Amino acid sequence: MNILKLLEDRVISALKAAGAPEDTAPMVRASARANFGDYQCNAVMAAAKKMGMKPRDLAQQVIDQLDLEGIAEKTEIAGPGFINIHLAPEWLASSLQPAVNDERVGVAKTAQPQTVIVDLSAPNVAKEMHVGHLRSTVIGDASARTLDFLGHKVIRQNHLGDWGTQFGMLIAHLEELEQDSQEAQAMELSDMETFYKASKKRFDEDEDFAVRARGYVVQLQGGDEYCLKMWRKLVDITLAHNQDVYQRLNVLLTPSDVMGESAYNDSLPTIIQELDNKGLLKEDQGAKVVFLDEFKNKDGDPMGVIVEKSGGGFLYSTTDLAALRHRTNALNADRILYYVDARQGQHFDQIFTIARKAGFITEETSTEHHAFGMMLGKDGKPFKTRAGTTIKLVDLLDEAEERAARLIASKETDLSEEQKVQVIKAVAMGSVKYSDLSKNRTSDYVFDWDNMLAFEGNTAPYLMYAYTRVKSIFRKAGVAESDLTGKINITEATERDLALKLARFSETIEQAAREGMPHIICGYLYELSGAFMSFYEQCPVNKDGVEADVKNSRLQLCALTAQTLKTGLDLLGIETVEQM
Repeated sequence: MNILKLLEDRVISALKAAGAPEDTAPMVRASARANFGDYQCNAVMAAAKKMGMKPRDLAQQVIDQLDLEGIAEKTEIAGPGFINIHLAPEWLASSLQPAVNDERVGVAKTAQPQTVIVDLSAPNVAKEMHVGHLRSTVIGDASARTLDFLGHKVIRQNHLGDWGTQFGMLIAHLEELEQDSQEAQAMELSDMETFYKASKKRFDEDEDFAVRARGYVVQLQGGDEYCLKMWRKLVDITLAHNQDVYQRLNVLLTPSDVMGESAYNDSLPTIIQELDNKGLLKEDQGAKVVFLDEFKNKDGDPMGVIVEKSGGGFLYSTTDLAALRHRTNALNADRILYYVDARQGQHFDQIFTIARKAGFITEETSTEHHAFGMMLGKDGKPFKTRAGTTIKLVDLLDEAEERAARLIASKETDLSEEQKVQVIKAVAMGSVKYSDLSKNRTSDYVFDWDNMLAFEGNTAPYLMYAYTRVKSIFRKAGVAESDLTGKINITEATERDLALKLARFSETIEQAAREGMPHIICGYLYELSGAFMSFYEQCPVNKDGVEADVKNSRLQLCALTAQTLKTGLDLLGIETVEQM
């Protein structure tokens, strides 16, 4: 159940009955402090101003009309006209009851499912994924999982950089390797970064090689069978490399989600023609340009977006317009989400504007650039090796596993060797992902090995350990979660705090999905773990002398906590383990 939505609906009815303007928003939110109630309505002040009333007088009229019988134990006016709502413990307990042993933990699917495109990851062919791809990949994956969980039709699009002039030199270099030996080819292709650098070196230093490479570009773009075969080999090798990384990270991307730049190649002339038909194109020094009054250069003139170069070549802007057109017309998207770093903000603003003017997307289609900041080292600079080179993502994951192995080895445990391997992998990958996901995506964040692998604070190990703590309660009790029946009773303050936090899971998930902000889920799970720890300290479960009905009620709260932690971490793409 979404308590926030229920309260908003009741407040809207009360505002209407009290004579507030029709467009008055309910403005209900979870209270920041317990003495302000569980939820607070802030709608009265603005409405009262429009009505020429004293806010507290209108607040009283709203309360008089507010039907929260059996839901709230108390409503009160605070300050200039805030309405504080204190939920009844009995109602809170009864609202949680259906969620026990429910695989969805009481979270209903949306009544208005949408088709949502999630553009994420976007690596390049013949280049290994590096740390710069991590944020797009894991934030986009978490958002896609959350939207899918809520019942939306989610279509993942991995916009692979698989086309362009660089493929001439790559094909020429691959051709030379094939002429050498299978061993030499396999060795160089096993490290795509080395392969790319070697081909670039040959292109820069050998004119004959460069001439042949430029010729292959023309042949490839003309559909030459040999060049397409070599190009496909490079694409397939890159996808295999990437898929290994996705599987290690527990990211739900597959080769079937790849929609590379090449997929739009045939439609690019159509894009130009349609822009021209709409009167949006102008020629500027031989190039075809769309000038936008909405964006001004430093001289105050409309900025131009080049969609076709003077020599006839197309740009990223043209491909992105084709992708928007395809996603709207062929995939019937209601929302299109781009997980691309903040530096591309103006580019996407311009592309979205052009696409609307050209009719490539409808007025109803929501286009959203879910920008994110940079991943920084402790020196505050972009996270790189000591030599200043970009860190390969696979190397980062290897180091995470090495550090997690040392961490687990330093702790006393009864785990078998097989269990240790599972825990090490879960802690390593979970820590890398959670360190990123727990930060507001719009901010830069500092990558810190010590903090991310700590068992204290807002970290993956802390949450994973909290989950195993709850599971250990059931092992000690000798009770299966699926066997729990009976009634939840809330009598203690820490029981109420935990129950309230559990009841807010649904509204948290919906907010994170709406805003594309996985850190909202992370913050919630951390607070839930803290609420559980306080509850467990104050409310014994397995101790002698605890009455059977009390134990049963508390076990149900424990079960709900475990189910919610597991579900929340799964939405983030983080695996849980039963013991640590």
